[in-house]
Amino acid sequence: MPVLSLDRIRTLLREHDDPHHRERPRDFGPEDSAHRFARLTGAMQQRFGPSCTSGLYQDAGVYGVVSVPAAATGRGRLWVELSNFGGFVCAGTGADWSAAGAAEGLDVEFVRWLDELCTAAGCVYVPLDVLLEPYDGPTPTLADEDRTFVEALAAAGHDVADDEEEPAPPVWADRYFQWV
Repeated sequence: MPVLSLDRIRTLLREHDDPHHRERPRDFGPEDSAHRFARLTGAMQQRFGPSCTSGLYQDAGVYGVVSVPAAATGRGRLWVELSNFGGFVCAGTGADWSAAGAAEGLDVEFVRWLDELCTAAGCVYVPLDVLLEPYDGPTPTLADEDRTFVEALAAAGHDVADDEEEPAPPVWADRYFQWV
């Protein structure tokens, strides 16, 4: 269980949601984010070894990701992402947060360790289950844009195949851990 209550985490997600600042908040501190990310990356490398890789995002609400290969975890691929907003951090398994089962496979001891690391680094660990809850905030997401595009095609008379999957409704991860 995270240091903060799930209700407090949900409140923080809502408080940082500003539709006028989709990629990063008005008070974004690049040095603070770089320091937080370096601290997360260093701690992950210390825990899992030099096979960890990291990368930064551009044109996204997510700042960067640290990936740990399955061989280093003994369980499966692991990743940790830092958002540009609120110092939010999420973690999961598999390819990324949108992959089926991404919220599964994190052991309690790792989550406790990550939550403590986040708190010490001025971040907020947000369980992926919370980020996969339906997004009902004011900021348009890529998922909203996908839905609008499909609706516009249909309204213009273009044949939208019935067997094509309808774009998934947005979740909180779309807001804080996705391209904009």
